[in-house]
Amino acid sequence: MREGPSWLDETGATRSPEAWSWYLVPRPIFRGGNQTELLRGGQALFPAMARAIARARHEIWLATYIFHDDEATRVVEQALAHAVRRGVRVRLVIDGFGSHGSLSVIEPRLRAAGIAVAVFRPLSRWTHWLQPGQLRRLHMKLCVVDGEHGFVGGINLIDDHLDLHHGRTELPRLDFAVQVRGPVVPFMEQAVRAMWSRAWFGRDWQQELRSLLLTEHPVKRMRALVRQMRLTRRSQRQPALLEEPFEPVQAAFVVRDNIRQRRTIERVYIDAIRQARERIWLISPYFYPGQDFRRALCRAARRGVQVRLLMQGKPDYRIAAMAARVLYDELLACGVEIHEYTPAFLHAKVMLVDDGWATVGSSNIDPISLLLNLEANLIVRDEAFGADLAREIGQAIAVSAPVTPQHTRRGRWLVWGQRALVAWIAHVYLRIAGVTGRY
Repeated sequence: MREGPSWLDETGATRSPEAWSWYLVPRPIFRGGNQTELLRGGQALFPAMARAIARARHEIWLATYIFHDDEATRVVEQALAHAVRRGVRVRLVIDGFGSHGSLSVIEPRLRAAGIAVAVFRPLSRWTHWLQPGQLRRLHMKLCVVDGEHGFVGGINLIDDHLDLHHGRTELPRLDFAVQVRGPVVPFMEQAVRAMWSRAWFGRDWQQELRSLLLTEHPVKRMRALVRQMRLTRRSQRQPALLEEPFEPVQAAFVVRDNIRQRRTIERVYIDAIRQARERIWLISPYFYPGQDFRRALCRAARRGVQVRLLMQGKPDYRIAAMAARVLYDELLACGVEIHEYTPAFLHAKVMLVDDGWATVGSSNIDPISLLLNLEANLIVRDEAFGADLAREIGQAIAVSAPVTPQHTRRGRWLVWGQRALVAWIAHVYLRIAGVTGRY
């Protein structure tokens, strides 16, 4: 039995309000003693997930944007089915838009295997398209086994060589995930549980928080929350990126939602960029940041930090590529290096700052991820992990095409026209989605 006040969740399991306290603070809370491993592509992730699932004793929680029906992902599906037969409880939540084309095939098969499947904002009927909030999708990629073993990143459950719009490719897409064990994993589990609640019962995170606030033992609950607030205030006085000494491996789990954690991931990126001393290496396939983000990158480059951006050189969406490229002139003028990845499709969402700060997750650097979708990132403070990520980014940049001012030289009116078009599209899209304010 866990210590402290608790209440029953939708599955009958007890949960402590201390497990929720991290969510009430819109800043990363780092904890040491974690084990992390960087995984490149589904060819590394899927077997690792299957091995962890094969050792499951109690329960498995999994959330994904895309769950495709192909040979590469069947190893995960079969591992989940075997776990159910051993008596392990499996809960899977899939986004209704990302997996729209495959749900009719995989959902009946998963349910027949005894896997509980919840579809987040389904689109099985035309009336679903008229419901508010349909543009706010579940974009997280999370898997937690027994509350001890977790996976987080940008990799969907789909073959690395398969693109839903362009078919099979010769080379695998570039993408990353992290395998993690340690104190940060329960927070990942809590995020998946919340996504399950929203999809299965139509609940909102506000209702989850209301359960927290209505629990017994208010004194113990407040003490737990005060401890978290003190941790956060201390990290604000001493920037998280530069704290010394720290216990390896320190990690923090952060989400972006539409309640308490609306701008947490964006703030994490900007804070790290502002504290950078030597380098900022960032990969994002969809890149259209707001003014604060661009200003932070430019100021870092001007104070001598090496700022390298890796973008799509093989675009999957024309408008997304245009959105990134309309910013090239501005960023190059600040001293930012830009490279376009051309060997295959780019799907990675990672950033490395100096030697020991890194984030890997599902969030792109565009308004859809930063203001609309439900996203999840892991932040790792560890030089060994940073070296692994630096090696992967360096190899990707080595086979990419550098962007120079000569490549972006266009007529002034054309540049202004393209920027105006992209800005107008983003403005309309966000207003339809219900986002107000300046981006």
